[in-house]
Amino acid sequence: GLKCASRAQIVARGANDFDADFEWAYLTYEFSDDLQLSAGKMRLPLFRYSDFLDVGYTYRWVRPPQSVYNLPFSTYDGLSLLHTTQLGDWDSTVQVVYGSFDDNIAVVSVNGDTELNNMAGVNWSLSYDWFSARAAYFIADTSIGIQNDTAEGMALNGLEQALRSSGFSDQANDIAINEDDSYFLAFGFSIDYNNILFDAEYTEFEVENSALAKQTQYYTSLGYRMDEVTVHLTYENNDDKHDSSRYNALPTVPTLNAGLNQALEGSKAKSNVYTIGARYDFHPMAALKVDFSRFEDDITNTETDVVAVGVDLVF
Repeated sequence: GLKCASRAQIVARGANDFDADFEWAYLTYEFSDDLQLSAGKMRLPLFRYSDFLDVGYTYRWVRPPQSVYNLPFSTYDGLSLLHTTQLGDWDSTVQVVYGSFDDNIAVVSVNGDTELNNMAGVNWSLSYDWFSARAAYFIADTSIGIQNDTAEGMALNGLEQALRSSGFSDQANDIAINEDDSYFLAFGFSIDYNNILFDAEYTEFEVENSALAKQTQYYTSLGYRMDEVTVHLTYENNDDKHDSSRYNALPTVPTLNAGLNQALEGSKAKSNVYTIGARYDFHPMAALKVDFSRFEDDITNTETDVVAVGVDLVF
């Protein structure tokens, strides 16, 4: 029969002065054991660990690899249809979502008003014994307000105004992010075989005809479990770049061309991250984690070392 349930998660983050907020809150109707419809504010199933972003106990790192898990939003308001079934010996889960997102997030600006409308997508995962794989694809109409609160934001806004005043309205529209088509693509697989752990995820994100660079990221992570201790090695790669061919008309105006190159270069990124870490489950419901990461920025030719320590509890 039809079953109804409500679920919510309240999160308080230090970055927000520990003000409590609903991370998600939704109603679920279970039409059967393998089909359910949810409505409300939910976690967007972009990544392997999307459902557990705020439950660090479920993964081995202090934080999931940030080269991939770096989108400044993770929830949406809308609908989710979830179907689970058996495909031979495989467990199959298909989730179809539709909805929107409207909030202030840090993209180009420190606090830009961002809207994702007509967001639609599908997330499909398959698992068999010690192996699981997933694929996801989402589209949306994307609008991001660029404020003059960062150097990049000021450069882009100034360039957009200069383009319009010089008659390059099409190129100016390409700078603005106003109801532009965007897509997000993800693939990944995981292995948990005896004491060997392996995770890999690849993602792409692009807002077409905009000043934002196309983002391409992936990571691979190998771990080994020894009773209460897990050690792991992780490699991350991030490569954000532009298709500048649509600005080919600008070389006739050297000052605009120079400004465009400067603005677009500011949103490029190319980096590698190497992490070695350990997790100690000192209690059935608590884990101590230590990660050492080396961040190599290929744009600025700099290296940064970071040590992260955390204790995760479940109760």
